Order: sequence, then C-alpha cells, then structure tokens
Amino acid sequence: MLSDAELDRYQRHIVLKEVGGEGQRRFRAATFAVIGAGGLGSPCLQYLAAAGVGQLTIIDDDVVSLSNLQRQTLFSTADIGRPKVEAAAERLHALNPHVVIEPIRTRLTVETAEILLSQHDVIADGCDNFRTRSEVNRAAVRLGIPLVSAAIGPFEGQMGVFAGHLPDQPCYACFAGLPQDVPGTSCADIGVLGAVAGLIGAAQALEVLRLIAGFGESRIGTLWLYEGLGAESRSVRVRKDPQCPVCC
Repeated sequence: MLSDAELDRYQRHIVLKEVGGEGQRRFRAATFAVIGAGGLGSPCLQYLAAAGVGQLTIIDDDVVSLSNLQRQTLFSTADIGRPKVEAAAERLHALNPHVVIEPIRTRLTVETAEILLSQHDVIADGCDNFRTRSEVNRAAVRLGIPLVSAAIGPFEGQMGVFAGHLPDQPCYACFAGLPQDVPGTSCADIGVLGAVAGLIGAAQALEVLRLIAGFGESRIGTLWLYEGLGAESRSVRVRKDPQCPVCC
C-alpha cells in the first residue's frame, strides 16, 4: 500500500488512468541501473527519483568539473571536485527520500558489467563511449534485462529501447554493430547544447517507466532520433539481426 505521503506526492501519476495506483506501486517495486551521471544521467535520474521508483543504482567513476555544469543539471558549483555518484546521491535523496540510492563509483568494464547490472529490472545507459555501450548491451542480453540506451551529439540525440534476450527483439548491437570509439568525437571535442541532453535524458526516463508500468504502446525495438537545429524527430524500427554476434 502507498502511504498517505506517497499518495499526496504521486497524486498526478495516480490520477492518470494509464498509470494509477497499480502503476505507481510498480514504480516503487522496481530497481534501475543508470550508467553515467552526466548530461543524460542527470535528467534521467532526477525524473526517475521524482517518479518514486524503488531503487536507483548509479554507476560512474568521474568527478564534477566546471565544464559539466552547462548541461549536467543534477550538480551545482559547490559540487566541483566531488565524485558524481556522491553528489548525485545526495541531491536525489533530497528530492525524494523514499527512493533507495546506491552510488557505485567505478567504470563499468567487461569484467564487472554483469556483476554490477544483475538484479535490476531495467538498465538505462547514458555513458559517453561506444566501448562501454557495447559491454552494457552484452551484459543486458546475458542477464535478460531490457536496455534503454541513449546518446547525444552537438544538436542531436537518439534513444532506443532494446530487449535482445527476447526471440524476436533486437539488441543495441543489431542497430550499431560493435563500434569502436573514434578520437575527436567526444562532447569536449565537438560540443553539445545543454538542453539537448535534458530532452533526450528525460525521454530516456519516460521509456524506463513505460517498461515498468506498461502504459501506451511498447517501444521495444524502436529507435527515436531527434535533430535540434530543425526541431525534427522520427522513430524507426530496429530489426533483430540474425547474424548478430551478441543476441543470436
């Protein structure tokens, strides 16, 4: 049962017929892993915490820098030099003390991915490099956990919902293959408009919640593409690759 304080806090969710009290209880019972507490992780974490999820595991090894604050709205000037997971946990607890926050200050690797990501209902990946995305996807398939993967560029972003552990559904590698990081393509090199990170990160939180409560149409196997210069977006279906080295 939801407490009186929770009924008041989540009233705007509960009155939604597509969510209701049952959907809110599902949020509270769910555990999510969020890889990266940066430009995408900041809005994603804030909206998931505000939604009243059960537990948020935050995986990041970085510290807050001044250049982060242009887009990473989870942090303030006073946080510069602090581990991102530490500052994020403090801020999210202040936002919603009902949510269990598990900060893990480490870089996810091929050796640690499955250990860190097991026992979660959904994985949200907002990391900033292809190598980690590939390892997150591989672990998600092996563990049988849905993955919401997002990335951004200077004025554009993409966000996909993958469930490669299911027979007819693609994984991230079906869409992107096994890409390698390309020098000179980080946001430090090419720039990024801060509001783009907020838009894509919030959309990522929406899809994480959709997977738990089941509102609307399923977006599994769908990639959403946004282009900010022209304010245009589109969705495309991703097909399972029968030759995929990860999920087939």
